[in-house]
Amino acid sequence: MSRTDTVLLPELDGPVSTTLPRTLGLLSLALGVGALVAPGPLARLTGVDDSPAARAVLPAVGLRELGSAAGLLSRRRPAGWAWSRVAGDAMDLTLLGRALADRGGERRRRVALTTVAIAGITAVDMLAAVRLGRALRARSRMIRVGIAVTVNRSPAEAYRFWRDMENLPRFMAHLESVHADDLRRSHWIARGPAGHRVEWDAEIIDDQPNKSITWRSLPGSRVPNAGRVAFVPAPGDRGTEVRVHLRYAPPAGALGRTVAKMFGEEPAQQVRDDLRRFKQVLEAGEVVRSEGSPNGISVRQQAMQRPAQPLPASRR
Repeated sequence: MSRTDTVLLPELDGPVSTTLPRTLGLLSLALGVGALVAPGPLARLTGVDDSPAARAVLPAVGLRELGSAAGLLSRRRPAGWAWSRVAGDAMDLTLLGRALADRGGERRRRVALTTVAIAGITAVDMLAAVRLGRALRARSRMIRVGIAVTVNRSPAEAYRFWRDMENLPRFMAHLESVHADDLRRSHWIARGPAGHRVEWDAEIIDDQPNKSITWRSLPGSRVPNAGRVAFVPAPGDRGTEVRVHLRYAPPAGALGRTVAKMFGEEPAQQVRDDLRRFKQVLEAGEVVRSEGSPNGISVRQQAMQRPAQPLPASRR
């Protein structure tokens, strides 16, 4: 296993947000037990104690909450159970809205306060459901890439060039810019499929001079990613083998990857082409291109590519 796989990405690794489902599960458990054990006091607290129908509904609400608690605390399909809480909240708000219209005085005030509290819980439940769903989708579409290239430079030279993060757009074609905030953190802007710009913040979490650099995106990134580049002396004193291991979750999922591949933006292809350009920059000082230079495998790029031609005699 690559050491990149040991880099913790909250969006991609481990049990998905164990704290959030557990918190929601305990909340459901408390509400469910309260509604079943003490429906009378709960009815008075919420202002619906004057309605026989409301007192009959509370045990049903309690059973629903206990079901949600069991699902959330089991940690199986947490996003689905979180959405079930959102649906239950919507039902509760509907019932409270009707109760609010039928009451006055002190009971109306208690129903209004209960409605505000349930609305707040609904907002938290919806945010949790969205975050859990996003995390699960990111995990399901995670992509791993491992590519290497041999560069006719020493490990120290290759490391120094890569370690200056603002050099990366010089050979990574899809990067518009990388701004180093400090020695560890940086802000990245990339061109995504169909011309969309994608931005994220990243941090270096392991830096071994002249040997390797390991980085990861910060929590909340639209493109959760982690990577490691190693600079290994090539056999026979032939320079440096630059090994890149990358894993990330593209924002558009599997369909987005298929479409991107049609336009020459498939992940492994990107990294391979970037490393070729890295080799050229280090060895020649610039990316050497001609009309015959390879630029991906897409139909569009191949159509634009023309065979290299000898220079006219007048330009030799």
